[in-house]
Amino acid sequence: MSFAAYILRCSDGKYYVGHTDDLERRVAQHQAGEIEGFTQARRPIALAWSETVPTREQAQAIEQQLKGWSRAKKEALIAGDWDTAQALARKSFDTGLRRAQPLLRTDGVEMDERGPQSPPPVIVLVRPQLGQNIGKAARAMLNFGLTELRLVAPRDGWPNPEAGPAASGADRVLRDAVVYDSVAEAVADCAHVYATTVRKRGITKPVVTPEAAAGAIRSEPGRSAILFGPERSGLETDDVALARTILTVPINPEFGSLNLAQAVILVAYEWSKGEGLASPPTVDLGIPAPHDELEGMIRQLDEMLEAARFFFPPERATTSRRTLRTLLTKPGWTSQEVRTMRGVLSALDGAKRRR
Repeated sequence: MSFAAYILRCSDGKYYVGHTDDLERRVAQHQAGEIEGFTQARRPIALAWSETVPTREQAQAIEQQLKGWSRAKKEALIAGDWDTAQALARKSFDTGLRRAQPLLRTDGVEMDERGPQSPPPVIVLVRPQLGQNIGKAARAMLNFGLTELRLVAPRDGWPNPEAGPAASGADRVLRDAVVYDSVAEAVADCAHVYATTVRKRGITKPVVTPEAAAGAIRSEPGRSAILFGPERSGLETDDVALARTILTVPINPEFGSLNLAQAVILVAYEWSKGEGLASPPTVDLGIPAPHDELEGMIRQLDEMLEAARFFFPPERATTSRRTLRTLLTKPGWTSQEVRTMRGVLSALDGAKRRR
């Protein structure tokens, strides 16, 4: 069986990146609008680029790589312009093309300028009870760049109709989820297994925080899996026994109750810190106004308040003026903000005089 990473070009010129084990069928689904989300509202779409690899892990790694690329990098790849693609890209990946630099070695370890980088961790939900919680966990995963979900013996079977609405658009995580009968089967291909639990279970294993686990997952060769237990009881002792490491979230000892999605999002967030995901854009707050402009606004307000007999009783006037000055000098007003506020004061003063 082979897997493919692919890029679709949408009708508005934007690109969609994904991976699949059946490229022809998946592209047809996108073209028919059967896959909710990004491409459904941007049809018609066309396959712009694809590459076949032998494992799902490699396809997922390429997908994650491409999602971090700019439009120019994607278009260079689509055009086969590797001089431009390599000049623009911070990382390179194995497309099988003659001039490509390998991202994935045969042992499944990703390579870039930082050295070896292991693939993203697998999230394993052990005997989850509610479809809604599975959907919320999928949403938490995709928020922070994780896409591989494995389910062990879900109580209500799979697929579950309640999972989709709760996922709020993380449909591809649910669509690609794989169901296993046992924890051992679900983690059989993983070299490192972490069991999330806050309770002592009489098993002596290393205990780490999500931050420490994230660093280890990124640096250690081989696949990693993170186990999350059922909503009501958490992981059983036999589940924890399969893990190499216990992962525990520092939490209030008087109230240590986390729901499933909360636990997943805490762990996923720590892993995402090393992945260069999109951050809120930096906003230019503008240059603070010169002090004389600010003083002009303060004098204008002072005169209006004096006329309105605000400073009463007189012996409190100095303290009141000092408090107002402190209040007005805190924000770091720009010149435009000062002009706007003075316009407001003038309008208020004019309306009062007309009355």
